[in-house]
Amino acid sequence: MSTDGTAVEMRDIHKQFGEIIALDGVDLTLRDGEVLGLVGDNGAGKSTLIKCLAGAHEPTSGTIRIRGEEVTIDSPRAAKDHGIETTFQDLALAPNLTVAQNIFLGREKMIGPDRVFGLLNKSAMRERAGELLEDLNIDVSPDQTVGGLSGGQRQLVAVSRMLLSDPDIVIMDEPTSALSVEGADRVLELIERMRDRGISVLLISHNLEYLQRVADRIKVLHQGHDAGVLDADTVTRDEVVSRMVSGRSGVEETEQQPA
Repeated sequence: MSTDGTAVEMRDIHKQFGEIIALDGVDLTLRDGEVLGLVGDNGAGKSTLIKCLAGAHEPTSGTIRIRGEEVTIDSPRAAKDHGIETTFQDLALAPNLTVAQNIFLGREKMIGPDRVFGLLNKSAMRERAGELLEDLNIDVSPDQTVGGLSGGQRQLVAVSRMLLSDPDIVIMDEPTSALSVEGADRVLELIERMRDRGISVLLISHNLEYLQRVADRIKVLHQGHDAGVLDADTVTRDEVVSRMVSGRSGVEETEQQPA
């Protein structure tokens, strides 16, 4: 937790790919224990912005502060070191492996001195996966094969894997995309539980109804520029869509750091 209640500050972020300007002076503030929605039409810069925070892209210019400290995030490993975890639309799950094996994929627990000569500690991974699933109220067995799960269940497994490292900041890219209403409800409930645990969530979604259900504020981008930050409880769908389509320079009062 930061002393002023701010988890992430991104200030005057520019990102250029050759002659293409993807981000042009974008600001973003994510507070401790809040869900911040991020919206914009295709090409607005949403994915580029979160990739700058997740370490997949390095900004051309601008500053990023995590809990008040200016940092350089030049790789996904650096993002993880700052307590940031990301789940993209491509869940990168192995359908032929069990839930427990997917949760620990690339971070397997070993019996022995190293990863070369040690043996997989399958019982420890299964037990920890079961604890994590129970803690998150996810009704899936660690022994189930991921290929037999529904889309919503797969998304929950992907989130469980992300939360294994106990992050402070979570980035979620369209987590309800292509899910049934029931599957989306379960993912949204999990997002609310993460917020209740004090985790800061940056949530990209095209579904404004879902965003208004779980987000505290909604950040709008338009063609790589700021189009305002709106209170999710009071804003209307038409107001959000208007910002997405026409854009608006400047940042709303709700973007300012908390007192």
